[in-house]
Amino acid sequence: MPSPLPVSDLTAHLGFWLRTVSNHVSHAFASRLAVMGVTVAEWVMLRALYGKDPIPPSRVADEMGMTRGAITKLADRLIDKSLIVRKADSDDGRAQTLALTPRGSSLVPKLAALADQNDAEFFGALSRAERDTLEGLLKRLVEHGGMAALPID
Repeated sequence: MPSPLPVSDLTAHLGFWLRTVSNHVSHAFASRLAVMGVTVAEWVMLRALYGKDPIPPSRVADEMGMTRGAITKLADRLIDKSLIVRKADSDDGRAQTLALTPRGSSLVPKLAALADQNDAEFFGALSRAERDTLEGLLKRLVEHGGMAALPID
């Protein structure tokens, strides 16, 4: 009978530590957004539209790495909350565009401040150099893995 393969400890994996940090950071941020009546996916879309002229949903889908159907559902929720509007494209009446409402535009800086606060809380234990190193390493992994979709979960 062959000897069993060694079984590594759960905590011996970088993925374990990344997931632990990610789960805590993401949950805390989602809780902060929920107080403002917004989900993480909605925040990502609001931020994607912020400071831009009206853009087609297909472009938002490409930027966010989501399907057009998912963008439509997300847009519908934000329209119901009066944070974005869907209009006919001025150049092509058959096409549609998405844009922030004044209420949506005024909400984005408040939500961005929550994101900044969340980062400060979780990564404040690191020096600026350590944060820069961590960010650089994570960006390198994202690039190497071809991870284009924005994190919305």
